[in-house]
Amino acid sequence: MINRALLTGRLTRDVDLRYTPSGAAVGNFTLAVDRQFTNQNNEREADFINCVIWRKSAENFANFTHKGALVGIDGRIQTRNYENQQGQRVYVTEVVVDNFALLEPRSANNNSNSNNGSYNNNNQNGGNNNYNSAPAGNNSAPQNNNPFGDPNTNGAANNNQNSGQNQADPFANNGDSIDISDDDLPF
Repeated sequence: MINRALLTGRLTRDVDLRYTPSGAAVGNFTLAVDRQFTNQNNEREADFINCVIWRKSAENFANFTHKGALVGIDGRIQTRNYENQQGQRVYVTEVVVDNFALLEPRSANNNSNSNNGSYNNNNQNGGNNNYNSAPAGNNSAPQNNNPFGDPNTNGAANNNQNSGQNQADPFANNGDSIDISDDDLPF
């Protein structure tokens, strides 16, 4: 049997983080997920899905998200029931989150200067995300700034007069047709 739920939506409120008597963290939150179709007024309706997340993931999720944050979750659907104070049986359906992803930079949600939740926490280039720049403070050796070029030339143009002639184009049309049948394809 398969019981998987993959959802993308926005938090309707901050995560309610609590701890069990044994010390395990548990977070409850509601995810607003837009439906694929629109109603008669050409507006999208949303479903509000209750979710629960456990242990260290719950603590991380509560620390790095807030109301309105766009998140993706992966989990399973679970039903449970309990008896309320009036003696009535209450049934609850919720998604138990196994994994989550933050789908927008934290700075887009609040203008905080903290770098929590961003994909590049250990940026050593002084905020420069240029992959061709050398790490800050490491100017002792020349770096190859062209990841696709010849490592011996540091990406510089080859001044050899025959440079255009010794690089054969593997995709050049040599006049031969390529005969491929459906039986040759691996899929």
